[in-house]
Amino acid sequence: MANASKTSFGTFTAGLIRENPTFAQVLGLCPTLATSTNANNALGMGLAATGVLILSNIFISSIRKIIPDQIRIPAYISVIAALVTIVDLLMHGYMYHLWTNLGLYVPLIVVNCIIMGRAEAFASKNSVWKSFLDGLGMGLGFIGAILLLGITREVLGNGTIFGYRLWPKAYAVFVTVLPPGAFLIIGFYMAIFHHISIVRKSRKRA
Repeated sequence: MANASKTSFGTFTAGLIRENPTFAQVLGLCPTLATSTNANNALGMGLAATGVLILSNIFISSIRKIIPDQIRIPAYISVIAALVTIVDLLMHGYMYHLWTNLGLYVPLIVVNCIIMGRAEAFASKNSVWKSFLDGLGMGLGFIGAILLLGITREVLGNGTIFGYRLWPKAYAVFVTVLPPGAFLIIGFYMAIFHHISIVRKSRKRA
């Protein structure tokens, strides 16, 4: 029982830090960079992608034994596309302003390499419970990464956080809400993340 608990805990925490989809695996950068112009958009995209990731992991793990290998990728895409359509319609109906801001990037969750990657690498080979934990951990890791970028870019670029003003806009660094700023900021965080990873590995060896 203890080993099972450790395995489940490790599966859940892997996506948070050690295998973070954004900072460690460098996946899903297109929606991450494009929708992290402010904290609200970043949180919305993070939650939408996480919902699809968790549900797709569960469904694919449930049917993994009855899907022929020859059509597994089309089957995965069909499941993910159906879930994305549901999420897209729900956002359109209940969060129209956010849906408008995110635009095409909500339907493009279908081809998000984080979701497809976890379906192929994990959900197709593990139980429903482990696949749920993997989806939840990876999803929370993605939310944390994109939200960190969104908050940083909004604070520096607009002087606000979740729309609440912190200082006059005259002091804002406008480049941070532009594409070049997105690349600079994510590069900065990746460098910090990589440095921490190196330090942790060196301590374990010592």
